[in-house]
Amino acid sequence: MAGEKTIDLNCDFGEGYGIYSFGQDDELLQVVTSVNIACGFHAGDPHTMRAAVEKSLAAGAAIGAHPGLPDRLGFGRRELAVTPQEVYELALYQIGALRAFVLAAGGSLSHVKPHGALYHMADNDAEIAEAIVRAAHAVDPRLHIYGGAGGILLEAAQRNGLRAVSEVFADRAYAANGRLTPRSEPGATIESPELAARQAVIMAAEGKALTPAGEAIPVKAETICLHGDGPYAARHARHIRAALMEAGIVLRAPAPLI
Repeated sequence: MAGEKTIDLNCDFGEGYGIYSFGQDDELLQVVTSVNIACGFHAGDPHTMRAAVEKSLAAGAAIGAHPGLPDRLGFGRRELAVTPQEVYELALYQIGALRAFVLAAGGSLSHVKPHGALYHMADNDAEIAEAIVRAAHAVDPRLHIYGGAGGILLEAAQRNGLRAVSEVFADRAYAANGRLTPRSEPGATIESPELAARQAVIMAAEGKALTPAGEAIPVKAETICLHGDGPYAARHARHIRAALMEAGIVLRAPAPLI
């Protein structure tokens, strides 16, 4: 429909393993339009991956692979001294594993979004970004790449012919250069669900984000990440979804490539 405003809502999913669970998967699955499923390195295991895939397909959510660094102790949030070739191999391994579960359940893999430290490394190192995109392309050149708005990872995706999906965060303030304000700075995290919902609407409707000073800056928003950790994660996610729908914004995952 011409002029229609749309946005995808994504969350990290299936990040438990063994007898341990993490996040608020069941609640968030009622809110999001796409999920990023842990592939066994920073979190996840064969049982968790299978269950996460089947739940997501039943809910109609687009499924993405969420590859991370092999660091369960640090939950994939610590940088490791890995080479681009090693990143290619670990990404290929994880994307391929999740895709097998998706195919076995009768679905199709939609996208790839790196996790934690790997996500940030890919936005600061062109060779790391290229390695992740090459791995995704080797598995399926129709895959989308989710990455930070204006970042190096999305540039690598476009260069290699993959659809780049620009990700933003409703609960984070942005610097004047369009990048996330470092968490160490005051006002970097938007804790109020009302303010996070307001920013989500502004991002989706106007293509703008807010700095800690309240200044609106341009940002390309195609998918909004909803964090699953924290005691109020699901409540905040529902608040954001309701605000977007009230503003007349259509919630929809990016269309698959034929």
